[in-house]
Amino acid sequence: MKFSYDWLQSFFIKKLPPPIKLADFLTLYSFEASSNKGVLDLDILPNRGPDCFSHIGVAREIAAVLGIKLQIPSMNIIKDKGLKDFISIEVKAKSACPRYAIRTIFGVKVGPSPKWMQERLELCGLRPINNIVDAANYVMIETGQPLHAFDAEKIAGKKIVVRFAKKGEKIITLDGQKFDLDPSILIIADNSGPIAIAGIKGGKNPEVSEKTKIVVIESANFNPKTIRAGSKKLGLKTDASLRFEHGIDPNLAELASNRLAYVIQKIANGKVSKNLIDFYPKKTFPKIIKLDLTYVNKLLGTKISEKEIRNILEKLGFQSSKIGSCLKVTVPTFRLDLSLPEDLIEEIGRIYGYENILPKLPFGSLVPAKRNLKVFWRGMIKNILKEAGFSEIYNYSFVSQKDISIFKINPLEVKNPTSSEFQYLRPSLICNLLKNVKKNNNKEIKIFELGNIFGKTEKTMLTGLISQDNAFFLLKGIIDTLLRGLAITDFYYDSYLEDIPFWNSKRSAEVKIGQKKIGFLGEISSSVLRSLDISERVAAFELDFEKLYKLCSEEHEYMPISKHPAAIRDLSILVPKKVKTVEVLNIINALGETLVRDVDLFDIYEGKEVPFEKKNFAFRIVYQAEDRTLKTDEIDKIHQKIIKILDENPEWQVRK
Repeated sequence: MKFSYDWLQSFFIKKLPPPIKLADFLTLYSFEASSNKGVLDLDILPNRGPDCFSHIGVAREIAAVLGIKLQIPSMNIIKDKGLKDFISIEVKAKSACPRYAIRTIFGVKVGPSPKWMQERLELCGLRPINNIVDAANYVMIETGQPLHAFDAEKIAGKKIVVRFAKKGEKIITLDGQKFDLDPSILIIADNSGPIAIAGIKGGKNPEVSEKTKIVVIESANFNPKTIRAGSKKLGLKTDASLRFEHGIDPNLAELASNRLAYVIQKIANGKVSKNLIDFYPKKTFPKIIKLDLTYVNKLLGTKISEKEIRNILEKLGFQSSKIGSCLKVTVPTFRLDLSLPEDLIEEIGRIYGYENILPKLPFGSLVPAKRNLKVFWRGMIKNILKEAGFSEIYNYSFVSQKDISIFKINPLEVKNPTSSEFQYLRPSLICNLLKNVKKNNNKEIKIFELGNIFGKTEKTMLTGLISQDNAFFLLKGIIDTLLRGLAITDFYYDSYLEDIPFWNSKRSAEVKIGQKKIGFLGEISSSVLRSLDISERVAAFELDFEKLYKLCSEEHEYMPISKHPAAIRDLSILVPKKVKTVEVLNIINALGETLVRDVDLFDIYEGKEVPFEKKNFAFRIVYQAEDRTLKTDEIDKIHQKIIKILDENPEWQVRK
């Protein structure tokens, strides 16, 4: 925003530094500034718009930082008691217009504005028009309050109404543009219709011309949100709308109206009516902020005295009084950006000078954060799976209508979905992980996700997926590795009896730790894979993270590697389909006592070579002693003992 150096100089008796030096100086006080040929170009931050989008506001800042006295321009108007106002006002949109004031000036002589005024307006980027319009623009740039002048004799019905536009209303603005209005646009109207777009631009009909003799000065305050929305909708941005969008002190309306009336008196020989017709039902009063003097220095890291603090506040236009160890600070209404003690402390630090605040190392005890077990075990699980060759996936928490039909699930519907792909909340992580497999062109893939699913309650699940041959048994080994890495040893696999459509019922199992069910392991059904056009076999596990992490332990039992070799024997047994794997495993482990180091199920077969309602288990048994090398006769003796006991069951048959 451009500011005239000569204009700023007029607010001081003392001579200011040269423009370039002043620009450099202002950069130390939260302004980005540059200077060129008597024009200061300042980048005003949005929070300072209400007071610094004006020459007086910037002059006030200069006075504070240089410690010189500010002199406000004269606003002493000469009122003609014999002149009565004949324009009335009605504010219908009260929430959008907290204040609306008008003043009538008679007998004006419209013509060119003085040369000094034209020069200052041009330096600030405005084109001179006539002395009335130029005076309104001049006072706006001077005070920050947008103003507008109407030809009073062109106002139909001699009444101004502030309201929202009606559907279908139109207006032609001062520059000849035509706009279609709607009920979201705030307007100024008379009996014939809109005469101005409130806070943005005046209308063509009641504009001031050379024939104008009586003018009505509008000085109002509008809701920033209303003006911003209207400006954006119409695609019309003006100097007035810029200021209203950032907020303006309602108490500025009367001061600016007085100043404009004074200027018009001087340059257009106007006679000012006695009264200011003012709609201002809810007055704005200065804020009172309690400021702890000890807190000021503690926050800034300084030792500023009480006297200096009060002096800085006075320079900024704040009043203060002592109450105990605190100050009661009265903040002027033109500082809309201040509401907290910290705001005042920032102002004190800014004027005191950031360069005067010495850097200090932080002092205090560093207390380590309380350990979050959820976060710790999440990290541990991710590391174990990463070492097992898995990649972590982050998917969206939504599924589509198509997913529902494929997986035959019953999810929660989102009330206002952003698209059809995000219509439902996911009840399982498997749905989106399978789509990841499809996007990977069915190649071998190992992926996992740790995220939330949504049903009657929201809970966190750990889901892993493998796409390759023999996926089920490979994934079972991965779960074994994961649980052992979490120091969980009492886990086992049980029959999975729930009927969930996307599992293969013949290759699925329930994962248990002790007596607790923590999740499932299984192959994805061929019908689901066909629907997704996936040709590879896919197995997945889904574990309840909330249950799992509570069973984890950092204490691992140390088992030294045996110095003696292991011997491996395979055993194949034909059993009824209803028999669970764990039943056979329990017998083998019990008979093997301490010499059976490990038993793994590596195949389950059901096919033409197997009798009806039967299945074949294939186990690999590892024999090993801790204190000696086992002899072949000793291993064979234990192995035959296991076979004999298994064969004693009439429905079981060990295959030789």
